[in-house]
Amino acid sequence: MKSTALSEKHITLGAKMVPFAGYNMPVQYEGINAEHATVRSAVGVFDVSHMGEFILKGENALDLIQRVTSNDASKLYDGKVQYSCLPNTTGGIVDDLLVYRIDEKTYMLVVNASNIEKDWNWIQQFNTAEVEMHNISDQTSLLAIQGPKAADALQSLTDIDLASMEYYSFKKGVFAGVDNVIVSATGYTGAGGFEIYFENKYADQIWNAIFEAGKSYGIKPIGLGARDTLRLEMGFCLYGNDIDDQTSPIEAGLGWITKFTKNFTNSEALLAQKEAGVKNKLVGFEMIDRGIPRHDYPIVDEQGNSIGRVTSGTQSPSLQKAIGMGYVNKEFAKEGTEIFIEIRNNKIKAKVVKFPFFK
Repeated sequence: MKSTALSEKHITLGAKMVPFAGYNMPVQYEGINAEHATVRSAVGVFDVSHMGEFILKGENALDLIQRVTSNDASKLYDGKVQYSCLPNTTGGIVDDLLVYRIDEKTYMLVVNASNIEKDWNWIQQFNTAEVEMHNISDQTSLLAIQGPKAADALQSLTDIDLASMEYYSFKKGVFAGVDNVIVSATGYTGAGGFEIYFENKYADQIWNAIFEAGKSYGIKPIGLGARDTLRLEMGFCLYGNDIDDQTSPIEAGLGWITKFTKNFTNSEALLAQKEAGVKNKLVGFEMIDRGIPRHDYPIVDEQGNSIGRVTSGTQSPSLQKAIGMGYVNKEFAKEGTEIFIEIRNNKIKAKVVKFPFFK
């Protein structure tokens, strides 16, 4: 099992460690609900160094990205980030990812930890124009500092004006005395904040500086458990749960990152699917009756006929109610529709609601 540059730090802090995507990762420190509340109301720090980073360089770097991703990367400018996905040839998704434009000929792709090798091999097979590719995942640490007080907590560590940064933009600069740090106004919590990329050797220095600077803002370390409840409250997809090799971006409600203004892997089939309409749709739902939906629980109609399955579910710490996401037959996808989650052979009533759950 791999460790991040900060694994020992988490163990010293008393984190409960679990294997996740081949890494030894902190799932919680003081408890998921308390950590979730810290991020929603103040500021928390996630070690997400298990994520993968690829650098693509050269004259044809953009062409390669355009070929393998669903979104239109030609719209990017220096310092801009884009959410996208890698469609496969059979209608599903290889992975979802972020595309960073560093300059006209240099891009960074940020991919899911469990898919690093798979994504690398997938992109490589389309690299017919000899784009320079570097997998810098093992040398790169990534911290997500998330919450409404993130900008204030971090500002003393950098000359970059954090409060003025637009969502999905980034800057390179000095951070906590370290040069060449990427500070990105991104994150997967819906609570605002930043993601910071730097070389592993600076991990302790940057971690310690962040906690010193954030002390008066109530900053705390946060585990992957709260990361999951936070993203679910926003209706953000998690690869392996809500999207995978079998789910189409159109079914998953990712039409907004699927741009048919260009040709990309399987674009013709996905366009045909969009025009014909999908049979199943990813929806959000909240429980009416008591019960917590979990991954792969059946979704049924009032008569007990199967109409879909749950992909993610939890008791929402912010809303104090059980919520979930799942694929249902399109006739059950309308907001307000009553559906039932099968929990231990009992039909538990729920209703379809609009994303995000947490407003």
